[in-house]
Amino acid sequence: MAGFGPGDRALFESEATALFEDVVAAGSLSTDDPRIDPRSALRPAFDLLHRLGLLVLDEDHTCYLPVDPTTVTSRVVAPMSQHGAELLTESSQWATAFSGLAQAWRRAPGSERGPITEVRGDAIDPFIASLVADAERELLTAQPQTGRNAATLAAAAVRDAAALDRGLHMRTLYQHSARRSSITHKYVAAVTARGAEVRTLDEFFNRMIVVDRQVVVIPSHEGLGAALAIREPSLVAYLVDIFERSWERARPFSNRESTMMRHVAAEQRSMTIRMLIEGHADPASAKRLGVSPRTYAGYVADLKEQYEAQTRFQLGYAMGRAGIAGEEED
Repeated sequence: MAGFGPGDRALFESEATALFEDVVAAGSLSTDDPRIDPRSALRPAFDLLHRLGLLVLDEDHTCYLPVDPTTVTSRVVAPMSQHGAELLTESSQWATAFSGLAQAWRRAPGSERGPITEVRGDAIDPFIASLVADAERELLTAQPQTGRNAATLAAAAVRDAAALDRGLHMRTLYQHSARRSSITHKYVAAVTARGAEVRTLDEFFNRMIVVDRQVVVIPSHEGLGAALAIREPSLVAYLVDIFERSWERARPFSNRESTMMRHVAAEQRSMTIRMLIEGHADPASAKRLGVSPRTYAGYVADLKEQYEAQTRFQLGYAMGRAGIAGEEED
């Protein structure tokens, strides 16, 4: 039976089905019925029913008789299902073939591509997904809160869960502000259940993904619209060392004990003080803490209340007299 496409299905659902129901109700469709005249608007619907085998010409060639749809369905749907299964198998084999090429590309000691590759726009997410899919041992990720919305984290959860299920070791670093995000908690629950480790840090850091300690992906200086994939061994080792030093200072995400939470709150308070002392604008300070400008303003208001200050100038003066620099333990 000839193949049928989306256009045929749309015609079948919009016009052919109604015509077939009329024929079933009447018992037959005369060959001289005006609805199937070549110039009739319903002629394409009739032709489709005839091609499908739902209407067949009787022995006398005087009318068309309806056919039980259940006897036709398998003849139409089964070839499509078989073709779909063949396409899935073929696509899987192509993906496997490309995976081998991707690994050879990354492992090559020298190449015209150079030690740094720039990826832009919509190509970034598929590029990262491909790197993660080909990872064999380890994933290290540093993820500030900016840009991590529900859709982004949901996609990351699926991608990272698949990597963990393959046996990869994964460590992820967030800012302390991630502890207040319900969508981040869902992501962390999904990956830690599969063995991932997640910690948070008070300091600002930029986004970074390390794959097997061979490739590091970081944002371009232009922002999140461009990314750099670094393969130069010395640069990769340097960036991994930065991650490891930050990891050692970070706090386990899953630890919700009161003592731990007091430490987290104190570290965020100290970071706020440093931002004030260094004179950063509120939007920049909020970004560095990974919070909204409104939340940052609340932190500043708490400090004003603590030091009985009406203005930021008074707050700075009061903290200066008290010797507060934002580096204190408590």
